[in-house]
Amino acid sequence: MAMAAKGYDRLSNPIDLIEQLAGRHDWQCERNGDDELTLVVAGTWTDYHVSLNWRDDLQALHVASAFDFRVPDQRLNEMYRLVAQINEQLWLGHFDLWTDEGLVMYRHSLLLGGSVASIEQCEALLQAALESCERYYQAFQFVVWAGKPSREALVSTMFETEGQA
Repeated sequence: MAMAAKGYDRLSNPIDLIEQLAGRHDWQCERNGDDELTLVVAGTWTDYHVSLNWRDDLQALHVASAFDFRVPDQRLNEMYRLVAQINEQLWLGHFDLWTDEGLVMYRHSLLLGGSVASIEQCEALLQAALESCERYYQAFQFVVWAGKPSREALVSTMFETEGQA
């Protein structure tokens, strides 16, 4: 089922739509199967490796972005506090801390319930993920590498700078 909409094909598998979107943004992309796609998107602080998976049985498109660092054991408790404090502020998606791997990851899903995904929905899903990762990346770094308490690290993300020095 294909339907033209603003230069994109409307397809029943949203992974196909995301692949088209990646091409338009010149994002590096790797198709790992019919229902899985990995993107590399340049951010201000790092390159984000974004994994997208389509679950046909749930009619859900899942996005996940793991940060490219490991949380040392001695910083786990403070990192749990930070994740909880950040998640209280998020409207969409959430951050997880995978203890066994020491990974911080952003996750969110778009439930379609039998509908066909639009380019706007896919863009909004990716935008929410990338904005959350960009906004809080430094706070995670402050806790892991600078040894800051979670509250202090979170305060550092609460203001937005304008211009460049």
